Amino acid sequence: MKVYLQEKLLQSKEIIEKTVTPARASTLLKLIGMDISEAILKEVKIFSDTLPVGATINPYTEEERLLHFIWDTFEKTPYSLLVDFSIPFRRVLAEKLFKKCGKNFICESNVSFNFAHQISVGDDVLFNRGVFIDSKGGVTIGDGVCLTEDVRIFTHNHSESIHLERTYAPVTIKSYAKIYAGVTILPGVTIGEQAIAATGAIVTKDIAPNTLVAGAPAKVMRERKSEGHVGGQLEHIWLHDGMFQN
Repeated sequence: MKVYLQEKLLQSKEIIEKTVTPARASTLLKLIGMDISEAILKEVKIFSDTLPVGATINPYTEEERLLHFIWDTFEKTPYSLLVDFSIPFRRVLAEKLFKKCGKNFICESNVSFNFAHQISVGDDVLFNRGVFIDSKGGVTIGDGVCLTEDVRIFTHNHSESIHLERTYAPVTIKSYAKIYAGVTILPGVTIGEQAIAATGAIVTKDIAPNTLVAGAPAKVMRERKSEGHVGGQLEHIWLHDGMFQN
């Protein structure tokens, strides 16, 4: 990484690891080329503030709101495309934003969520481009999991008769599962260890460990071809030469 990017990353990390106030958020945003004043940030609201969970049930603190705003704003900057900067930057933010964020978290561009403080992520997890996580009901992701391009996770439903009636149910994805492109996971689902959801699957029910499902709705196709490999033996190394994974 170029020296000036290293310096920006270190400065950003120092700000994020402190209590993020409007003044500090303004300073951080200026580091990534976004000039937003402290006065504006004192009044900023985000879409999650308009939802029942954000308004009354489990609202953001001021710091959580600012961190979420920084996450979304970052994706509008050229720095979001510089992987040597963007992956470590998102990792530092996630470690502060998420309920839990394990080591070696890798996140590509345009990943979005509504309530980051209800997301728990284990070690060596990958979020690829375009992932969306509706975490109103809570999302827990184990070690060595990948969510590939355009995966969508939902944790709430609306009544058909009265839209204001909502139900919430957590989603759990256990360790070493792989969720391929365009998969949709519906509320209350648990995906077992080492399971695979094939591209485009709509997962409406729990997936047993070490199985592969496909289709809409998803159905079991076969066991995962793990050839006896378990956990770390599956070598869930996401990038060339294990970049960004210690």
